Amino acid sequence: MKKTTSRNGFTLIELIIVMVILGIMAAVAVPRYLDSIENAEASAEDAVISAIEVGLKQAANDSLYTNGRASWPSNPFDALSKTTNGLVDLAGYTTDGDLADKDGEWTFIVTDAENGTITHQRADNSRYTWEYYAGTQDGDGAETGSIGPRVKYVALPPAAADGPE
Repeated sequence: MKKTTSRNGFTLIELIIVMVILGIMAAVAVPRYLDSIENAEASAEDAVISAIEVGLKQAANDSLYTNGRASWPSNPFDALSKTTNGLVDLAGYTTDGDLADKDGEWTFIVTDAENGTITHQRADNSRYTWEYYAGTQDGDGAETGSIGPRVKYVALPPAAADGPE
C-alpha cells in the first residue's frame, strides 16, 4: 500500500509575503481614501456655496425688479429655494445662529445688518467658514455683496480664549 500526503497548502513564508504585500497596499490606499473623502466634502461645500451665489444673484434681480435696486438678503440662505412649508431646502441648515457643531450642519452667524459668517461642519468634525457681506444700497455708495473664500476654523484653547491672566 502506497502512503500519500497532501502538500497543497501554503508555506509560512508564502503567507508572510502575502501579508507584507497587503500591508503595503493598505498603507498606500488608506491615505488616498481619506484624501478622496476630504475632496468630496470640499466639492459638496463648493456646490452649496455656488447654489447660494446663484440664489443671491436671482434675489438681486428680483429686488431690482421690485424695488429698483439690486440687493442681497441679510441671510444668504434666504436666497435658496424653500420647501412647501417655507423652510430653506438644504439638508443640515439650522437657524440656531451658532457655529456649526454637528456633522453636515450649516449655519449663519449674524455679525451686523450687512455682515455675517456662513459655517459648516464636516463629517471629520473640522469646521469651515465663509465671510458674507450683503452689500449696501446707500445712494452713490451702493455696493454688491460678496462671499469670502473658505477658511478653516481653528478653535482657541480655553485658556487662550479667556485672555492673559
